[in-house]
Amino acid sequence: MNKLVSGMVCAAALVGFTSMAEAAKYKEVDVKDGGSISGKVAAGAATAKSKSFTISKDPEICGEGTREVPSVEIKDGVVKNAVVFLYKVKQGKAFPKELKEVSLNQEKCAFAPAFSVMANGGSLTALNSDATLHNIHTYELIGKARRTVLNVSQPKAGDKVTKKVKMRKGAGMKIECDAHDFMHAYMFVAPNPYYAVIDEKGGFTIDNIPPGTYKVRLWHGFLGEIKAGEVKVAAGGNTKIDLSF
Repeated sequence: MNKLVSGMVCAAALVGFTSMAEAAKYKEVDVKDGGSISGKVAAGAATAKSKSFTISKDPEICGEGTREVPSVEIKDGVVKNAVVFLYKVKQGKAFPKELKEVSLNQEKCAFAPAFSVMANGGSLTALNSDATLHNIHTYELIGKARRTVLNVSQPKAGDKVTKKVKMRKGAGMKIECDAHDFMHAYMFVAPNPYYAVIDEKGGFTIDNIPPGTYKVRLWHGFLGEIKAGEVKVAAGGNTKIDLSF
């Protein structure tokens, strides 16, 4: 293949990739006659899990002894910090403003909050409130693999970093501190605003959905992303669905 043809092929591939990326971008529009889905999510086969870590450094800030870090918390048959979301929605209602600029604090060698939500493409600001070095390291979760999104050293109290977060394939991030192995958090990075964090009774509602048929998925930081079937949303109607891990 000569250089000219090779260059044309590469250019065509690049255009194709760009077009796919643009097509995948969520578009905010006015929704007329939107419907909703609601229901409950059961723990199903999920079981509670946690891991004990020894606090081996900075005891005057981090505390002493051990720290129990939950991977999966279940109460009354409900998985905490689980999310229901609609997969690959191209357009619809606007993201809430508060999801576009999200803050994460590192205080007493813990992330606050330990679970949070932000919009894909939004900005994450991480603050170090401790008088010790933290190195925030966030990973996009893609099945069993993970990809670094942010990896920044914050040596002293008051250090702050802001990063635009863009997921490629995953719907969430694991957050760790490279300086303290007992610091862990999860963040759901919403690909569109059609999601709901399930409540303490397992209930959820997603509203203002353009009429149509949608793929439904469950997400949990440790349990991963689970295909949960399809749902049809009628104009002005409510569809009831029950889901399970």
